[in-house]
Amino acid sequence: MSFPNTPGLFERRAIRLAELGQPDSLLCTYAWMQLARTGDNRILDLFRQGLIRGTVTGGQGNEGLIVPLALLADKAIDVVSFSHRGLGGHLIWSGHLGDHLCQYFANSGSPTKAREGNIHHGDPANRSLPMISHLGIMLSNVIGSTDSQRRLGKPAVGFAFFGDGSSSTGDIHESMNLAALLSVPVIFVIENNQYAYSTPVCEQYVAPNLYERAKGYGMEGFALDCSDPAGVLQTLGTAIDHARQNCRPLLIEAHTFRLRGHAAYDTCDYMKPGEAEALLAQDPLPKFRAKLAAAGHGARLDAIDTTVHDFVEVTIKSALAIPPISSEGMELDVFAPPTPPMPWQPAPLAPEPMTMAQALNHGLRKILTERPESVVLGQDIGTYGGAFKVTEGLVDDFGRPRVFSTPLCESASTGYALGLSINGHRTIEEFQFADFATDATTQIVLNAATYHFRAGQKCPVVFRFPCGGGLTFGSFHSQELESAYLSFPGLKALYPSNPQDAFNALLAAYEDDNPVILFEHKALYRHGKHPVKWDPNYRSIWQPAKLRSGDHATIITYGEMVLLTGEACDYLAREYEKTFDLFDLRALAPLRLDAIKASLARTGRLVVVHEGRRTHGFGAELVAHLTAEHFAQLKAAPLRIAALDLPVPFAPELEAVYRPSKDKIVEAIAAWMD
Repeated sequence: MSFPNTPGLFERRAIRLAELGQPDSLLCTYAWMQLARTGDNRILDLFRQGLIRGTVTGGQGNEGLIVPLALLADKAIDVVSFSHRGLGGHLIWSGHLGDHLCQYFANSGSPTKAREGNIHHGDPANRSLPMISHLGIMLSNVIGSTDSQRRLGKPAVGFAFFGDGSSSTGDIHESMNLAALLSVPVIFVIENNQYAYSTPVCEQYVAPNLYERAKGYGMEGFALDCSDPAGVLQTLGTAIDHARQNCRPLLIEAHTFRLRGHAAYDTCDYMKPGEAEALLAQDPLPKFRAKLAAAGHGARLDAIDTTVHDFVEVTIKSALAIPPISSEGMELDVFAPPTPPMPWQPAPLAPEPMTMAQALNHGLRKILTERPESVVLGQDIGTYGGAFKVTEGLVDDFGRPRVFSTPLCESASTGYALGLSINGHRTIEEFQFADFATDATTQIVLNAATYHFRAGQKCPVVFRFPCGGGLTFGSFHSQELESAYLSFPGLKALYPSNPQDAFNALLAAYEDDNPVILFEHKALYRHGKHPVKWDPNYRSIWQPAKLRSGDHATIITYGEMVLLTGEACDYLAREYEKTFDLFDLRALAPLRLDAIKASLARTGRLVVVHEGRRTHGFGAELVAHLTAEHFAQLKAAPLRIAALDLPVPFAPELEAVYRPSKDKIVEAIAAWMD
């Protein structure tokens, strides 16, 4: 992009501990604060002129916190996720003012290709993690990326911002506990400006001081008055150095100021009379300027103000001249592009047949042995070996840093896994049951799944979902969730039905640069033993497998239903002399249906069998895909065989009625044929 040269005034983006209190350091801080304030004010003006869409949430009054912290951070190794009042931090961390303005203008110069809203952007390549609106979610991402840096031998510190409002969310507490437990040096910063949108702090919590919550997690905490930037520099400089040296998290309650309301549309009519004026009187920027002027720096301050004004105006003019964004390539960017296969050792597995659980264990062992960047985590997966013993023995052989049990905090654990994976590690997270992943839904479907589309950042993480019913586990341990999760773009999914496919699927999912859900039906973990070998064509797992050939119809299924449907096909061949093309779908996302389409074009009849519920079930998506192209060739209406539209019942007699079975599949197809 063609932007004006950045003034030399802003070539300095760092202040070291030894430089605190020096006039040049204080003037540098003032210059960046003035740039952030002027930028925020002009952005508000441009929004009111209709040149910026959506809305804007300014950081006016917050510069006394954000600018000192960003200047003190080590931008070469540290990790940060700014909130929506952090323009000054974004400007200091990386990029040109013009890049950040283009984000607001949503034009072709936008760092997110205009796919992310206003200040939500970050710079993942430089460890500035883009925020999502669920602010509490971002803390665990910072923990993961900071721990990744530490694992790589870099003495990084993480900075995670959230407000007094989001301090009430569960993710905040999950994340602080996790950071303390793992001894990850993240500085948690509460931007306490007294309001969560319009709700005052007196209606949010009872305890007078939020920083005192640090005691409950075994970390230090203190309050910080952000009305004096010079004092903030001194306090933060010491705190950051302390965290960097002792590798422990820290909680800071930063008393800062919100001078323009929550966002541009906020009328602030909920504030008490005189409250807004009292806030303006505490504005750190003019107070800081007056202090520096009194120290004899008036001429330099005037020069800074002139430089900032001119730089902002000419950059705005340049950014406005950049052409609109094009939609070209948008669909291609939902997923990170394919990568070459990893150089796996083609070593054969143990010669004896294996269960699916054993095949997955061998796959995990292969990954941990051959891929030093791999990390396996989840509840009870360490010494206990996981709820279904899939990770048995791994912690003994590979050690706790590589294989470890997490607290019961699905959302924070998943966010931590994402943070590791976007910084160069690759994580495999086991959920005890797929049902429990619902506590991490935001992390999975709104954060991990969107990373590449909105930030151009690969997010290679595998989520292992033990799923499915038939074992009398009831509603909270038996769900089939593929339809729910795969309705969100950006997730890939594999669902193996036998030990060899499970082994192959784990390798294929691991080396993919996108988040992949590996559905593992619990009833298949120990459903007999089968030979498992090194398969150089393991990536074929992304294609359907044709298990039987026939003429009457094309049948698609996956998971445990593959076994039951295969038995039904055998019965129908014997008793009705009807044969079928039977496909094990295997890859649920992305769908690759060419072989199935060719079969349907020949047979003219379609049957879909799956364990999930019929209404809104995944089978409806398959039918829609296939009939849209082959409707004219169909000889009969498509048949969907699925579970009843009920919560999963507990008693075996009830669950047997709820789920498809071999006999139900036979009866449904026989009736359909008639």
